[in-house]
Amino acid sequence: MDLHHLPRPEGRIAWTSQGSGPLVLLIPGMGDIRATWRELVGPLSTTHRVLTMDLRGHGDSDTTFTRHGDEVTAEDVLALIEHVDAGPAVLIGNSMGASAAVWAAAERPDLVSGLVLVSPFLSEPNPSRALRAVMHAAYRLLFARPWGAAAWTRYYAGPLNRGRTAAWLPEHTAGIRSWLARPGALRSLRDLMLQLDHSGVAQRAERVAAAGTPSLVVIGERDPDYRDPAAELERATATLQGEGLLVAESAHYPQHQAPETVLPRIETFLGRLRSPGSGWLAAHA
Repeated sequence: MDLHHLPRPEGRIAWTSQGSGPLVLLIPGMGDIRATWRELVGPLSTTHRVLTMDLRGHGDSDTTFTRHGDEVTAEDVLALIEHVDAGPAVLIGNSMGASAAVWAAAERPDLVSGLVLVSPFLSEPNPSRALRAVMHAAYRLLFARPWGAAAWTRYYAGPLNRGRTAAWLPEHTAGIRSWLARPGALRSLRDLMLQLDHSGVAQRAERVAAAGTPSLVVIGERDPDYRDPAAELERATATLQGEGLLVAESAHYPQHQAPETVLPRIETFLGRLRSPGSGWLAAHA
C-alpha cells in the first residue's frame, strides 16, 4: 500500500488504499495509528476498496493541526471520500473514530452508506465540568515529556487491551511509541485529549437513525471505558436502530483482540449492504 497525504487546512492527513470495489474507510481512535486495522484490511480488500487513515497529529499525518476532535475528524473523513471520488463509503471507526463516523454520516448521508462502530462514544462520558477539569490537569501532567509516550503505551497495552491480546501487540505499541517520538506528536495527542468533547454526537446519532443508515455496533465485554459494556451496547443499538455485537475477552480494541469474531460479522454486514435493493450496490453499478 502506498502512503498518500490529503491536504487540509493546517496540515495533511495520511491515508492508504488497497483493493477495489465499494468503498470502506477505516478510522482509528485517539492515541492509535492506522495499523490497528491490520487484521481487517487484507480480508476486506478482496471485495472492497479499503482506505485507512491516521487522525490529525497521529501516525504519518502532520502535527501542525491546532483543531482536534469529532467534528474536524468527520470533516477530514468526508474530504477524503470526496477526494477519492468513489463514495458513498461504509465507515468503520474505533473509539473517537467511531464518534467522528457518526458525525460524518449525519452531516453528509449522501457520502455514507453504512457504519461499523467499534467501542464508540455516542455521548460525553464525563459531563461534569469539575471532573473534566481534574482530568485535563491529569492529562497535562501524565502526557508531558519525557514520560508521556511511555504512560500512554502502558495504558494502551494494559487496561485498554484487557483479555486476549494480539500476538503483534508489542510491535503495534512500538509503532505508537515511534509516532509519539516525532516532533509535535505528543503535544498533538495531549491537545486532542484536552479538546475532545463527545456531547454533540448524541444528536447526530439520532439523525443517523432517522435517515435509516445501517449500523453495526461492536463493544468488548471488558472495555474499561464503559461502566457496563453490555448495557452500553444495548443503548447504542437502540439509539441507532442498528445491530450489535458484544465480544468476549475483549476490551477497547476488538478489531485486533478478536478478529476471528469481529471480521466475519463485518463481512456479513457489508454483504447485506451490497445485496440487490440495498442502494449501495446500485450506487456502484
